[in-house]
Amino acid sequence: MIKESSSDRLLKAIIYVLLTIFAIYCVIPFVTVISSSLSAESAILRDGYSIWPREFSLAAYNLIFKDDTIYRAYGVTIFVTMVGTALAMLVTCALAYPLSIRALKFKNGINFYIYFTMLFHGGLVANYLLISKYLGMRDSIWVLIIPALISPWNMFLMRNFFKSVDESLAESAKIDGANDIYIFYKIVLPISMPAIATVGLFYAMGFWNKWFEAMLFISDENKFPLQYLVMRIMNNADFANQLSAKISLPNYVVPTLSTRLATTVVTIGPIIFLYPFLQKYFVKGLMVGAVKG
Repeated sequence: MIKESSSDRLLKAIIYVLLTIFAIYCVIPFVTVISSSLSAESAILRDGYSIWPREFSLAAYNLIFKDDTIYRAYGVTIFVTMVGTALAMLVTCALAYPLSIRALKFKNGINFYIYFTMLFHGGLVANYLLISKYLGMRDSIWVLIIPALISPWNMFLMRNFFKSVDESLAESAKIDGANDIYIFYKIVLPISMPAIATVGLFYAMGFWNKWFEAMLFISDENKFPLQYLVMRIMNNADFANQLSAKISLPNYVVPTLSTRLATTVVTIGPIIFLYPFLQKYFVKGLMVGAVKG
């Protein structure tokens, strides 16, 4: 066992101190957001944002949770995130693994076709007509899931990770009589958990933050996702403040600033709680696509 010198211990202490300061520096903005969301609107306008709540108030959260609409939106977003991430990972892995095999015919052509979609897009009008008229998914919750099942960038990340897996594993399994599907599900996927967790987190973040598609294709309030509903709440709050200013209502202030902060806490909370469970896989997956890229 090597004994640490005094200089090594000093260097380690300095590193720990710097990391602690950096961690506090990263946490303070989030703590400020939470405390300010619990402050009265007048206190924020008068004193600005602070680490500790000033004139404690739940007006912003009461505005957000004033009826059960927010709970339905939460349910829609959770469903879209869970089902969408699972289906997206299934489709992405099913496409990425064959493209990682050197013996696949027309592999280069398929790769180019997928890469082409990253450079050129049909445009908003063509996309709207395709989804609403020809696919008939207007005002359906699946419009938030199906069009986003494949991300070319994520697919190439998974393909490059699959390419880094030793081919001798698949060859030895084929000698024992295993087919490609068995090799994929029983051998390749279990050892690809870092890549799956990393890309799955990317997909989950994308599905959780869906709002633009809801604005275009969904008119039923019961199917609004969380992010779109929050945006409507903020727009209504801004409109109410503008209206009160025009008609000169005394002492009438809609908590727009604190509501913005409260919506931040409401919308990013579940993702923050999810990250610690995926952290060990996420750290391992930082090098996804870096080998044999």
